[in-house]
Amino acid sequence: MSKWAGKYVIGLTGNIGTGKSVVRRMLEHLGAYGIDADALSHRATAKGAPGYQPVVEAFGRWIVGENGEIDRARLGRLVFSDPEALRQLESIIHPLVEGAVDIIIRHASQKIVVVEAIKLIETNLRANCDAVWVVAVPPEVQLARLVQNRHMSEDDARARISSQPSQQVKMSLANQIIRNNGSYEETWRQVTTTAVT
Repeated sequence: MSKWAGKYVIGLTGNIGTGKSVVRRMLEHLGAYGIDADALSHRATAKGAPGYQPVVEAFGRWIVGENGEIDRARLGRLVFSDPEALRQLESIIHPLVEGAVDIIIRHASQKIVVVEAIKLIETNLRANCDAVWVVAVPPEVQLARLVQNRHMSEDDARARISSQPSQQVKMSLANQIIRNNGSYEETWRQVTTTAVT
């Protein structure tokens, strides 16, 4: 049961390239209020935001681009090849994101809220949700999507995929699993069937 009275909160997760955002938008279309925790983490580390200075102090000025913003590609190459660096970054960002999610849910007018978070299982967010949905695809589909849609090199894509917990772990903790490697219509069918049951 969620900690937000009067709200039904779906925690939506899955590894990179599985299509979580597609499923979140489908739920929004069905009337849920959607929160993108990844977007909140970007905002938390923007210049002038609470996470900016701690991240720069932790990793050095070399991660700051010419525009004064943190260069996410530079930071990503570091943290996705160094598990300790990733843990350090997450220890700065996760509390900020969790605080923002709490405020947004409390002020949402809709009764059903979906929180899309790649690190849902690994953070306090999971315990505060009424249900956990996991979006899953085969690893070869993840790789193809990252290379084709996000223009990552195959090496970078493999590093991102291998830096995350296995999909099996997430699926074992799910109330619902959405398999998103078929057509858009097939994913929509799974979402609508699950959402109304």
